[in-house]
Amino acid sequence: MPQTSAGILLYRRAGDGREVFLVHPGGPFWAKKDDQAWSIPKGLADSGEDLERAARREFCEETGLVLTGDLEPLGVFRLPSGKRLHVWMLERDCDPAALKSNLFEMIWPPRSGKTQHFPEVDRGAWFGHAAALRKIVAGQRPILESFFSGAT
Repeated sequence: MPQTSAGILLYRRAGDGREVFLVHPGGPFWAKKDDQAWSIPKGLADSGEDLERAARREFCEETGLVLTGDLEPLGVFRLPSGKRLHVWMLERDCDPAALKSNLFEMIWPPRSGKTQHFPEVDRGAWFGHAAALRKIVAGQRPILESFFSGAT
């Protein structure tokens, strides 16, 4: 059975369009990657966990921001890994400079035996339609295509 992830696509109105809030993964692997490296805040749901609750938890863990308000379902998307990603959307503004992510640890540099801590997310930013499609990882592109094709 495929793993289940949950996430939230935060958006705001900007001029005559909309912008989405995306996050950039932290750590040395992603440090020099930009286009096709960004993601919506998301993560694995615990077994039996309410998926909307998981989406809120993951958003908070990756950004440090607690979201209130009713989430609107956007859909369920199959990622290239086989995971099922349940996505909700919420119209809300936030300051990317206020982002404070949790940390993960890994051995770095490789084969050094030294464990280092890195932020799960090293930054967030608002993107309009074209820029968001360029920045998002390829496997999550259908999420943005669905969002931007809707009449929200």
